[in-house]
Amino acid sequence: MTTITDEFMKQMITTTKNYTAVILKKGPGYKMPDVFPTIWEHGRRNFALRADGLLSIVCPTAGETEMAGIGIFNASVEETKEIMDKDPAVIAGVLIYELHPVRSFPGDSLPK
Repeated sequence: MTTITDEFMKQMITTTKNYTAVILKKGPGYKMPDVFPTIWEHGRRNFALRADGLLSIVCPTAGETEMAGIGIFNASVEETKEIMDKDPAVIAGVLIYELHPVRSFPGDSLPK
């Protein structure tokens, strides 16, 4: 493992930026298979938010869990709340969400 010095850590911490993490959970309106059209439009909206640079990371969950996905928004908590409140799956009660202010390094990405 690479050795990381205190000086390196102090320098890197100054390069972080604020983001908002969204944790999506299945809401009271989540009933398969009826929910598919609403989830499809939620996904279409996610593609638009990605294209507009607002949704940096989107991770739908796999499997049968209460959790539906995780997203990292390039927006403040307040801006992200406004975005999420207009989501068709949230409006329909299919998904509910939690917002968390986070910090990360601009340019970080998932490996290919």
